[in-house]
Amino acid sequence: MLTKAANKAETLFKSFRPQILDSLKGYNKDKFMADLMAGLIVGIVALPLAIAFGIASGVSPEKGLYTAIIAGFIISALGGSTVQIGGPTGAFIVVVYNIIEQFGFEGLVITTIMSGIMLILMGVLKLGVVIKYIPYPVIVGYMSGIAVTIFSTQIKDFFGLQVTNTPPDFLGKWHIYIANFSTLDLVTVGIGILSLIIIIFSHKISKKIPGSLIAVVFVTILAYCLRHFLGIDSVETIGDRFIFKSTLPDIEGVSFNIRTINILFPYAFTLAILGSIESLISANVADGVTGAKNNSNMELIAQGVANIITPLFGGIPATGALARTMTNVSNGGRTPVAGIIHAAFLLLVVLFLGNLTKHIPMVCLAAILVVVSYNMSEWRSFLALLRNSKADVVVLVTTFLLTVIFDLTIAIEIGLLLAVFLFLKRIMDVTEVSVITNELNPTDNENTPDEEKLTIPKEVEVYEIDGPFFFGIANKFEESMHIIGDQPMVRIIRMRKVPFIDSTGLHNLESLCKKSQSEHIRMILSGVRPNVHDALDKFGFSDLIGEENICPNITVALEKATAIVKHSKAKAD
Repeated sequence: MLTKAANKAETLFKSFRPQILDSLKGYNKDKFMADLMAGLIVGIVALPLAIAFGIASGVSPEKGLYTAIIAGFIISALGGSTVQIGGPTGAFIVVVYNIIEQFGFEGLVITTIMSGIMLILMGVLKLGVVIKYIPYPVIVGYMSGIAVTIFSTQIKDFFGLQVTNTPPDFLGKWHIYIANFSTLDLVTVGIGILSLIIIIFSHKISKKIPGSLIAVVFVTILAYCLRHFLGIDSVETIGDRFIFKSTLPDIEGVSFNIRTINILFPYAFTLAILGSIESLISANVADGVTGAKNNSNMELIAQGVANIITPLFGGIPATGALARTMTNVSNGGRTPVAGIIHAAFLLLVVLFLGNLTKHIPMVCLAAILVVVSYNMSEWRSFLALLRNSKADVVVLVTTFLLTVIFDLTIAIEIGLLLAVFLFLKRIMDVTEVSVITNELNPTDNENTPDEEKLTIPKEVEVYEIDGPFFFGIANKFEESMHIIGDQPMVRIIRMRKVPFIDSTGLHNLESLCKKSQSEHIRMILSGVRPNVHDALDKFGFSDLIGEENICPNITVALEKATAIVKHSKAKAD
């Protein structure tokens, strides 16, 4: 008994074991140097992105850096991937901005903690594998919609428009932009275009140093010179809009109550779903390059812990970041140590170089986010999916439009519901209930003693269910019952191709059995699979029709049915 309990405990520990524990076995100087170089490069890449994501989300720039530091450390230290880099990402911008607009930063803290709890529950319940199978059109619809929304939020800063209050909704934003487009600043536009050119083409000069960092350094120096030597101060900088704190974050106070939880629950669910999708996609793509295998459930738990702790120190929601993770992989990072080094590098930047960030032009950060939104848009995948089935197109376009025009929370809920309904419809379309009246071949996917065709007595009905027997098939099965006019003595339900049966299917089968018994018709099941047989036993179905009437194959079932018919006729005579 103790050995069995110990084995269970060992299995549980392996299921929820951070990758860093295994990665540190045999760790040496060469691995550390590779992780050190990769971590520093990723830190350089993350620096402008963390600032840009923080500002775009509606918080001060240092909060984006706090998130990259704290969440980046936790996700690397506890995660189920050896190379995942965590931090703020573009996917969260829209949701975070809306939460802050409606409920303030305290509302964001509560929502992020709630999403962290949800992520931990997903991991503990081992839903990591399930999350991976969210329909592709839903994911592309979200990402494309988020990309368009992020792009629309950067128009004001990119063109230097003189707009004071920008509406939160997509259509309202563009109405204000068009009405005030005449207020654009040509110097700001010029610097924005220059930033784009540097970001897009800098890789042709250096693949090691990210274009976003080159753009930030070069454009910041340019804007500083324009302001202090030429008197051109129309280019807004971070320092004009924010006060950057080069200190460690203070602990945020938070208080929960049922009313707050009820209001913020949908937003927390949205953050949890987005975080789980993005982090697992990132981990799987990285696995394809490194040949490793991530522990998706442990990855979700790490994301959850990060999203519980990070907001307490002024951070925003975080998840695995694909671009930073792939930068880590391509520069030789192979253990979570690289992610920890990236977090340590950013911490040093905040403490010792934070004041320099006030000189960064807002238009440069807007240019970075324009490129991020383009990379997120997946426009090629979007156009390719438009050539797919009507069902896929409906899910894709609906999710996209809801994300852009209305709200990402609504888009996720309706997008997932649409995907589920369409999936059920497809299952129903491929699941057939057929009536066999004359003869059948016993050997088609069923273990039977011979191959000759079997004749069905006229007093016997045979129904074949091909596919899962769940609630969506119940009506189809009942409709098939009315095809044969004469009342039989025996009904055989052939279930060799039923991979599973749900509670509605069991109830439907029970109702059919009781109805048949009231009409003095015997019921026989044929070719029941072991897992379906277990479900029938738990439901008490064996007691209802008798275990002897659950036959291993159609040959045995027909022999039994024939014997019942002969016995009934002899008794009648």
